[in-house]
Amino acid sequence: MATTIDGPRLNPANGPARQLVVFIHGFGADGQDLIELGAQWRQLLPHAAFVSPHAPDRCLQSPNGRQWFPLYTRAPDERWTGAVAARPAFDAFLDAELARHGLDDSSLALVGFSQGTMMALHVGLRRKLAPAAILGYSGVIVGPEHLDEASARNARGETPPVLLVHGDRDEVIPPDALFMTTDALGSANIPCQWHLSSGVGHGIDGAGLLQGGLFLAQSFGQRLPG
Repeated sequence: MATTIDGPRLNPANGPARQLVVFIHGFGADGQDLIELGAQWRQLLPHAAFVSPHAPDRCLQSPNGRQWFPLYTRAPDERWTGAVAARPAFDAFLDAELARHGLDDSSLALVGFSQGTMMALHVGLRRKLAPAAILGYSGVIVGPEHLDEASARNARGETPPVLLVHGDRDEVIPPDALFMTTDALGSANIPCQWHLSSGVGHGIDGAGLLQGGLFLAQSFGQRLPG
């Protein structure tokens, strides 16, 4: 039986959901860690529903938190194996959540932080239909040598828009990971935007949050304020 995951939700500010934003938390956290970002983006995304599922497994290094996959050595092979194993349960969650709102992937955005960014890129680039957007904070791509599998395209045959945001003082996943990821995506003909947050460690600052919200609104085809 497939693992079932769930987590906190926020309803749209206005009317029924026209978009779905799925937060993917980092290693040792849980769905509560990111769901409040939805409240801060509600003005930009008034028709979006937000959900932040808890990862399926408890984290041994942080017993009160969760993990999408274990990190014992932090080696690239470990990340790749873990993401592959975690993908089916997360794909099933996305399918069920989209069906609940009567939406498809063209109305879906994945927003990851740290290990959640690894999952957002791994899963989002391999969906049958490309999501409207992939937004990753403080993360890195896993298995760049496997990007030939990244076949997700939208109805126009385009790859999903990607924005990566990273702090230039990140002590957990160094900022070099941002440029390694953008280079890998570019080599696979998957263009992406990036933003380097000055003076920021392993976290999200106000500028990065605003950049992310504007990117999602634009990716959903909404008129930007101002």
